[in-house]
Amino acid sequence: MSELVLTLNGGSSSLKFAGYDRLSGKRVLSGAVEGLGTTETLFRGALEGADEERVALCLPDHRAALLHLLDWLGERAGTHTIAAIGHRLVHGGSQHAQPVSIGSGAVALLKAVSAYAPAHLPAEIAVIEICRERFPDLLQVACFDTAFHRHMPAVARHLPIPRRLTQKGIERFGFHGLSYAFLVEELARQAGDVAAAGKLVLAHLGNGASLAAVRDRRSIDTTMGFSTSGGIPMATRSGELDPGLAFYLSRTEGMSTDAFQKMVTAESGLLGMSESSGDIRTLLTLERTDRRAAEALQYYCYRIAQAVGAFAVSLSGIETLVFSGGVGEHAAEIRRRVCGRLGFLGVQLDDSANVENRAVISTSTSPVTVRVIATDEEAVICSIVRDMLAKHHTSNGDASHG
Repeated sequence: MSELVLTLNGGSSSLKFAGYDRLSGKRVLSGAVEGLGTTETLFRGALEGADEERVALCLPDHRAALLHLLDWLGERAGTHTIAAIGHRLVHGGSQHAQPVSIGSGAVALLKAVSAYAPAHLPAEIAVIEICRERFPDLLQVACFDTAFHRHMPAVARHLPIPRRLTQKGIERFGFHGLSYAFLVEELARQAGDVAAAGKLVLAHLGNGASLAAVRDRRSIDTTMGFSTSGGIPMATRSGELDPGLAFYLSRTEGMSTDAFQKMVTAESGLLGMSESSGDIRTLLTLERTDRRAAEALQYYCYRIAQAVGAFAVSLSGIETLVFSGGVGEHAAEIRRRVCGRLGFLGVQLDDSANVENRAVISTSTSPVTVRVIATDEEAVICSIVRDMLAKHHTSNGDASHG
């Protein structure tokens, strides 16, 4: 019977999962529970090499979702036992620059920073607590999306607010760190260590989206700042806004802080501008006949290109631009429009390679290499957990021989 490293990613209304063989690191299963708390909950799960199972359910919360997943694992992955669990957490606050083994003290620290990410952390902490109840003796590891950015230069971390607030830990954190960590390592595998240590702009473009400037494999700057709503526009999130808008809407619309938060996270971005959809594919279909869809896409591509240009300043030039995430990996038209604005930086797109979603989509003479890399956050979590398991077993072995 083989041992399994289980990775869990709890969102506000979803629970994604994957399972890896502990020894080989090979993925053996994956899936998600989506639409939690609604009447349209969907469970998706598949063993590697098998057809995906899709079941409509009515699951009220993450506890119910996790229990259903564990029952499914017991039925479908009976030859595997769970050796350890890795959890993706969107936020680690200012204290967590590395993954941590989860004990009661770690859970208390996470609860203390849950206000940083109220749409994500409470659900993620709930998943951790359920797992600790069910598997009290297993190694469980918290892997933070913010950790990749914790060593950004102070000039990139600071917010221009009263220093007394900065001293309370309010600063720019950055997100999508697990994705960026994977992209840097995968770039090294594909193009070599010299390329991976160069001046990189990484674009994680999905429903949530951000860009990062990376040099010597370290984050130099990123578009998302204090929260996951900042930076470039996203499917339903606004991205950067003038802070005066909150005061204006409170005075003219009677908008509360809760209503403002809902607006900028769930009603803005591509959805808000188009008034039809936050899905890139839908908007590309509509733009020929719908001016609002066309304007939303234009703004989206403009802001992405603008961020790349800003990071050319942060990095003193760009050597590699990487597109990733659901949009970055599959939307050739978006890549074309973004790169079309970056010719002044030396970006030269190979149109055929771009349409065919090749690994390299720039011309052979382009001063900036443009790549498409499929990200894999779960693989990063698995690698972290496997390393911690190995150290745990080594230390136990040393102790037993001492």
